[in-house]
Amino acid sequence: MRDINVDISILLGLLGGLALFLYGMQMMSSGLEAAAGNRMKRILERLTANRLLGVLVGAVITAVIQSSSATTVMVVGFVNSGMMTLRQAVWIIMGANIGTTITGQLIALDVGALAPLFAFAGVAMVVFLKKPQIHHYGNILAGLGVLFIGMEMMSSSMEPLREWPAFVEVVSTFSNPLIGILVGALFTALIQSSSASVGILQALAVSGVIGLDSAVFVLFGQNIGTCITAVLASIGTSRNAKRATVIHLMFNVFGTILFTPICIFTPLVELMQSLTPGLPASQIANMHTLFNIVTTLLLLPLGGALVQLAMRILPDQRESGEEGMHLAYLVPNPTHTKQEHPIGFSAMYVTQLRQELNRMLGMARDNIAASFQAVLDVDVKRMEEAEEREDYLDFLNKEISQYISQVIVHETNEQDSTAISAYFKITGNIERIGDHAMNICEYTQMMNDKDIRFSSDAQNEIKRMEQVSLEALDVLKQEVTDPMAWLTKVSSLEQRIDDMTEEYRRNQLKRMRKGICSDEACIIFSELLTDFERIGDHALNIAQERASINSKATGA
Repeated sequence: MRDINVDISILLGLLGGLALFLYGMQMMSSGLEAAAGNRMKRILERLTANRLLGVLVGAVITAVIQSSSATTVMVVGFVNSGMMTLRQAVWIIMGANIGTTITGQLIALDVGALAPLFAFAGVAMVVFLKKPQIHHYGNILAGLGVLFIGMEMMSSSMEPLREWPAFVEVVSTFSNPLIGILVGALFTALIQSSSASVGILQALAVSGVIGLDSAVFVLFGQNIGTCITAVLASIGTSRNAKRATVIHLMFNVFGTILFTPICIFTPLVELMQSLTPGLPASQIANMHTLFNIVTTLLLLPLGGALVQLAMRILPDQRESGEEGMHLAYLVPNPTHTKQEHPIGFSAMYVTQLRQELNRMLGMARDNIAASFQAVLDVDVKRMEEAEEREDYLDFLNKEISQYISQVIVHETNEQDSTAISAYFKITGNIERIGDHAMNICEYTQMMNDKDIRFSSDAQNEIKRMEQVSLEALDVLKQEVTDPMAWLTKVSSLEQRIDDMTEEYRRNQLKRMRKGICSDEACIIFSELLTDFERIGDHALNIAQERASINSKATGA
């Protein structure tokens, strides 16, 4: 009975420590996401093609956010949106693998005695200070403290496992390289954090349950398992984005293939033990760091070859998703949560939302051009093409709106939350522009059926309506460097549309008095003017939302 109680005590202590460890990492990630997600994105966006700079930036960012998965997810997103080349992504991924070793080194420093102080300071910042930015940093500090408390709890609870034959027998199988690698990969893939799984491995080593000679193989498998997050993030993305995840996977597989025989046939394990005798957590941390630095140095001159190999594995082809309606930049029907997509993911999907909306805006512009021309030429054949685009716009509006409704629930960064809310309004306004374009196009069928024709004056006015409408949408697609100047430009175009609408209504009345315009033609022209005016209103709504996003981003 006593043995059963002891076993339950060990299990509860282990589960409690693991819960605190993972929750501490989650608190840190949430705080970092809210405090610095956009900053990380801007650093990566401005990256040059310099390989050494790329590795350095990848390492530093990953060391700060303590997640190579998060950095790689951001890279996948930037490659998918065309903001980063595949060759640039290689250097970032290499650096990320080096930066992720910082968590193991922090754990190896054995600052567990200070963990309660970190946790108290962080909680005090959240509870007693009112500034939201301070709360984010408080979460980071509290998360770090909770992480170390969980680490201490796991280590203490696992010490009796050294006397538990069944557990010792299971762990002893890790000395088989294939089993160790497989266990490490599967466990890391399950919890989607190599930092957390390496920390748990260190806790096992500190408690004396596993030695470095077995732990190294589990460690190598953990490096492979961490790729699963990027693999999940690449589902539904472009060919190049998928290649970025392949490169990440190849990097860690290459390192594992290299280091496994070295550890088996050379005294490397004994050497790492002799460097920090009696400190198993440091031994694992040092081996983890050595693994990633050596692999990076060996593959650094071969970045181009990695890109070529990834292109051979995933050759160019027309993807089936492109044959019908599809999201070009966003992963359709996302089910992500904070746990599934760590820090940096919001910075990625905000960028991708902007790309998707620009694509949607381009379709609305094409429909406006097609609709005005259909009316001018009384060409009903243009209607079919316009209807297909209108259906596509409805599809995109629905998919983007659903996407936003799911991601905004988990958004902690205030600036990104504001941007996502604005994008939700923008997609609705673009869809309404498409509706008004379709209304204009449908007048063509009535004109064709009843043989209605506009006068030359009315046709000239319709041409000018088309020109101003297209000009407004072209301005909306421009990059916004000066939000207020850009908004003023769109506002002046909207005012011009209002002025033209009033002028053309007066001109219409004059034509009616002269008998130039038939009753049915006048009705259609009047409805067309209403759609024209509404296009201007929705364009201004879009501009106001985009200007608010850019003003907050630039601090204007």
